[in-house]
Amino acid sequence: MNKRLIYILLLISVLFTSCIPVKDLVYLQKKGDPLSEHTIAIVESKPYRLQTHDVLSITIKALDPKLVAIFNPSATNELSTEQSESSLYFDGFTVDDHGNIRIPVLGEMNVMGFTLEEVRINIEKQLLADYFKENASIFVVVKLAGFRYTINGEVGSTGTKTLFQEKVNVMEAIANAGDITTTGDRKAVTIIRQTPNGTEMKDLDLTNINVMNSPYYFLQPNDYIYVKPLKQKTWGTGSTGIQSLTTLITLLSLFTTTYLLLKN
Repeated sequence: MNKRLIYILLLISVLFTSCIPVKDLVYLQKKGDPLSEHTIAIVESKPYRLQTHDVLSITIKALDPKLVAIFNPSATNELSTEQSESSLYFDGFTVDDHGNIRIPVLGEMNVMGFTLEEVRINIEKQLLADYFKENASIFVVVKLAGFRYTINGEVGSTGTKTLFQEKVNVMEAIANAGDITTTGDRKAVTIIRQTPNGTEMKDLDLTNINVMNSPYYFLQPNDYIYVKPLKQKTWGTGSTGIQSLTTLITLLSLFTTTYLLLKN
């Protein structure tokens, strides 16, 4: 009787340790004192500074479109409401290995380490100084040709993704990749970021609502996201109680069959 009780307790303990608890699957939980209010502070994210191989979309407009037609790489793109990723790549301005872009008529311009706003101001100044007067009402728009990031690990769809919006947080990026799988570790999502000073790495706990206060909550272009697997996946016993029980029953059946064959 005692042996049976021990086996039952052992089976229950294995089931509990191999299952993934709900608290490891729910995002943005209010952890700590349940009576305290969780306020999300406004995190001032640093403006992105351009790096090599970034692709820029630059549009120059004026009261008379004919005046600036030569500066725009493709006049037909202005008529379309949506630009495909491929058209932005071919018609955009790629930052070369020296940190320069080549703009029609204006020639080469160094943008390495500049923000998009600084590049816009520099282009406007050069246009007004060399080609136009103040009454030409020059209007310059400088954007990244899509917000690109790479995601790998325990997500629905890995690879390099592009979102056509200016700001992207880590929750949006993961949702765009098909969400984290059941066996993915939401408590240790690694953000790898290239900066002028080197490579930065930061682990985010997406089950904690305070992650929204992190300066890494909002991504920067070309960030790399890695979602680690939970230890339950390496055990191979299953992510739910039913899966674990099925695995144990299969193993017990295998051991019993092997024992009976060897005994006979």
